[in-house]
Amino acid sequence: MANTGEIQEEIERGVSPSPSPGRTAMPLSLNHVSFVCKSVPESVKFYDDVLGFVLIKRPSSFKFEGAWLFNYGVGIHLLESSDKAPTKKKSKINPKDNHISFQCSDMNLVMRKLEEKNIEYVTAVVEEGGITVDQLFFHDPDGYMVEICNCQNLPVLPLSPCPLRSPETSRNLASSRSQYGKLLSCC
Repeated sequence: MANTGEIQEEIERGVSPSPSPGRTAMPLSLNHVSFVCKSVPESVKFYDDVLGFVLIKRPSSFKFEGAWLFNYGVGIHLLESSDKAPTKKKSKINPKDNHISFQCSDMNLVMRKLEEKNIEYVTAVVEEGGITVDQLFFHDPDGYMVEICNCQNLPVLPLSPCPLRSPETSRNLASSRSQYGKLLSCC
């Protein structure tokens, strides 16, 4: 991989950084995200009630409290904080802050659910080439930012010659549908 200065120049020119020579065995897909939380039961309830995640069996060999949830092809691992002091809730929802994003097809349904549960959220709109993407941002019980969007409307446009790999076959994609939308002009 090039040094960070060269990478920054390539980003500014709209070109993907050149891959390292001999790069192989890259990740296949996102498996899970992990969050430290003040109350595992409270966080399980939130991710179940608000986002539809399902509690699944967690290996019994762990020597710490936690829970695993799964849905939509991704897991959420919740780890009980050893520090029982309340986590500091962010005072303002900032879409430019670190967050995890899930896409959905019915933004109004999500907004109604958040309103029913008195969960504060902010909205944003991304417009690109006649395509509109709606976004909702809110915090989980521990202050982690969550985004819900209809990002499937936005096409994936690689900046270099076909760097994307199919997780099933690990071959270059010619043209396929990603979680973001239609992948265009690859290979």
